[in-house]
Amino acid sequence: MGKDLTITLVPPHSLVLDVENLTVSRGGNVVVEDVNIQVKHGEFVGIVGPNGSGKTSLLMAILGILKFNKGSVKIYGAPNTQNKFKSRVAWVSQTAINMPSSSKITVRELISLGTVRLRNMIFPLDKKRIDRVERAIELVGLSDVADRNIAQLSGGQKQRAVIGKALASNADFLLLDEPLVGVDRESRNSLLKLLDDLCHDQNKTIVMVSHDLAAIKQTTHRIIYIDNSIQYDGTPSELPDLEVLAGLRGIKNVHGEVGEEGFRSTDLCCDEEE
Repeated sequence: MGKDLTITLVPPHSLVLDVENLTVSRGGNVVVEDVNIQVKHGEFVGIVGPNGSGKTSLLMAILGILKFNKGSVKIYGAPNTQNKFKSRVAWVSQTAINMPSSSKITVRELISLGTVRLRNMIFPLDKKRIDRVERAIELVGLSDVADRNIAQLSGGQKQRAVIGKALASNADFLLLDEPLVGVDRESRNSLLKLLDDLCHDQNKTIVMVSHDLAAIKQTTHRIIYIDNSIQYDGTPSELPDLEVLAGLRGIKNVHGEVGEEGFRSTDLCCDEEE
């Protein structure tokens, strides 16, 4: 069986996501301010930033889960309040893999849920939906554990399973919120390779929020660094170093500068008693 899911023909470089002047408040505080983002078909975009920088709030506003103060969000040219694009978008949340140990659902059953819509809530699945599930299972590399209880899987396998559920829905646009949390190093590399393959081989568009700057830099086509507002939007190779990023956040080196004599300027404030 081939690994190709149904691929929607989309003109190259067409606009999938268009965010304009987006401002979002939570608890009376502005957490996202005047954000502008455009994502084209086939891009793999990483959104990074410190804790509390607005990454998840931005993602939830894009999905229409969180209301925004001002601005606009369009997905495939339609406002995100409309339903016409919903079948083309899949969201993998931070908590997607946090399933209780008592869960009695298999990998195949979980991925099958990706095919369910209000208009087709019919069980057992028809052949077309079964084929989509089987292709998704193969694509995420879980054929050998397809009938295993999801609670028995490793963190990396669970993450692959929830991504498989998204793929079974035939979504073209995947939004992932911290998919690397709880995933060991080996599984992390494998998962990132999977996501890259989905872009190149399956024509998927991916926006991934993560605090793992190193992983994002090694994997994505483009990085957006956000701290309330966008501080950087460009290629991974041109991402400023940590010192510059700290400066953008207003963080200064508390140790001071090392002078010619080999001591820091801050050493001068703490004279020892003779």
